[in-house]
Amino acid sequence: MSFLEPAPHQGVVPYSVPQEPREAWLALAAGIDPEVAQYFLVSARCGCFMQAARSLNIKATLLRKQLALLEEHLRRALFCYQGNALSLSREGLQLQAQLIALAHQRRLPVIEQPLIRLAVAETILHDILGRDLIALLRRNASARLEIISIDSDLSLRALSADLVLWLGAADSPLPGPSFAIREPMPLARIDYLPHIAKRYSRVAARPDSVDDLTDYMLVQWQHDRQIEPFRPWNSLVDSRLAGVVHVHSYELMLEMIRCSACIGLLPQYISRFDRGLTALPGLFGESMQRRAWLAMNAQVQHEEEVQQLVDLILHTFTEREDWFA
Repeated sequence: MSFLEPAPHQGVVPYSVPQEPREAWLALAAGIDPEVAQYFLVSARCGCFMQAARSLNIKATLLRKQLALLEEHLRRALFCYQGNALSLSREGLQLQAQLIALAHQRRLPVIEQPLIRLAVAETILHDILGRDLIALLRRNASARLEIISIDSDLSLRALSADLVLWLGAADSPLPGPSFAIREPMPLARIDYLPHIAKRYSRVAARPDSVDDLTDYMLVQWQHDRQIEPFRPWNSLVDSRLAGVVHVHSYELMLEMIRCSACIGLLPQYISRFDRGLTALPGLFGESMQRRAWLAMNAQVQHEEEVQQLVDLILHTFTEREDWFA
């Protein structure tokens, strides 16, 4: 639909005028600001203003305002709706053809996005940060982002990234990345407890001591075997001669707890993420804690773009601070 006129009757193209000579359209196209020309071409290609705005990394309201000004300047309707589908009017098709022809004569500006490498602890990525990262990419389809999942201390030491979010000791960022980083920022302190699915354990019959775990299958995420704060849990698992399963996938461990009546060690906040899981406090006399740490690469090249991710992560943890209370 044109920005200048109410919706036309189906099949009627607004501002329908006799087709102008190619030379006239070429002159009109040449006078359009290159950035506005790009807005028009991307919108024509996407057939959707929202998707075009995502691709251009601008707000949809700004895009539609610029296209409305273009139509007003040309005194021609460039878009129309055929049913529910956005398409180009006859004049829009003529303008598109000339802009494409001009593109071979002059380079329309391409907004290159820097590649940002973000490394995140697998549990944090799955439970806390994933949804906000998806929302970020839904708003900005032109972003270039590599997301690296940290599933072990070894992978943390081996990687290189612009921004890294990892789990270290409660009072120290160690073990941390092997590359040079700026001052690490301490985020949430995370307590860990054994968990079970509510549907497999009535409140009155839930285990309240280590001895009560004898009749339950334990599931161990292999990444946790070398974590020093998890020594009470790991010692229990290692002492088992039966009734234990070791997995190499965090998601699979969650499924084993949800669907196989297993008990596994999980962050205490997990019941906020999945209300079907419940903690089993009091089984161990020692607390099991880690802390999330955030740091930027000391040699980061794209400061502004990386800082946007830092702000997103800080906002995410602030919004969920009651998860870690």
